[in-house]
Amino acid sequence: MSKGLRLTEKWMQGALWLVAFAFAGFLIGLGGLIVQNLRNVEAPLEVEQFMDPAQAARTRAEVDAAEKARDAAQSRLEQASQKHRVAQSNTSSAQETFSNWLATRQATARPDQDPELIRRTEALDELARVERTALAAVEAEQQALLDATQAQERASLRWSALEAPARQALMKEIDARELRVFGYRLALTLPLLLVAGWLFKHKRKTPDWPFAWGFILFALFTFFFELVPHLPSYGGYVRYIVGIILTVVAGRYAIAWLQGYLARQKLAEAMPDAERRQGMRYDVAQTRIAKSLCPGCERAVDLKDGKNDFCPHCGICLFNGCPACTTRKNAFARFCFACGTAANTTLAD
Repeated sequence: MSKGLRLTEKWMQGALWLVAFAFAGFLIGLGGLIVQNLRNVEAPLEVEQFMDPAQAARTRAEVDAAEKARDAAQSRLEQASQKHRVAQSNTSSAQETFSNWLATRQATARPDQDPELIRRTEALDELARVERTALAAVEAEQQALLDATQAQERASLRWSALEAPARQALMKEIDARELRVFGYRLALTLPLLLVAGWLFKHKRKTPDWPFAWGFILFALFTFFFELVPHLPSYGGYVRYIVGIILTVVAGRYAIAWLQGYLARQKLAEAMPDAERRQGMRYDVAQTRIAKSLCPGCERAVDLKDGKNDFCPHCGICLFNGCPACTTRKNAFARFCFACGTAANTTLAD
């Protein structure tokens, strides 16, 4: 249609469409925030909500205590292991020193060094005793850690046994909540679609059409991107069934519109030429002529052939002679392009 519009009108049409898209964009942003906040209508769910409070508190306390006992046993074991390593290092160093001194003693065979031999031997025995004590402490802490770990595992098993049925109940409640949230979205979206349908029927050709189309685009976006993706699945059945219903409804509407259009075209083609022109718009007629289409029946016509003054399909006059200068001109033009004489056309704006 843009080829038949005035330049200023063409630019203003584009600007008004920008207004429509901007209006739709702001509505979509606002609607998106509202839809997202619908999840906050209900409090968040936790698995503990579906457990016996007293039993859950007692089992959780046992698990926490077992974890603390295991961590404490692990810390004590690390300390005992470090002391044992230090004792081993001291014993090994003293053993090496004693071996070197003993070798020297045997080489010199001096009797005055016998008391020193006794002292060093006793010191080495004391280090060995300290090392054995440290090893015993390590083994005791290892046993304590094992006991704490097993106690933690038993507490965790009791918690898991308590949590399993609660988690199943949680999943059921999550599904029910998703269904309720979908119901909230549906309750929000359906009125928007009804309003959009009313605007499409009554307001899309009024001076306020940019706002009407902006709201229509917003409603369609909300339906297809905020509602349809969140349809309950149930194995995909619901989504496919909804898709089939929408396809059938849209298909039936398209078929009815096409049949009505063809019926109107047949009635129009049976009317006299002057009456048919009264229902045509000037801009639409010029656009179709520019595309080598008959403005009456929209079928292709070879307009380059200077002999085609009438449509061979519906018989409407396409070219006629100017009453003032007899120049062959477009029958849908309001003025003769050769002399400027008014053509007295009955086409509407």
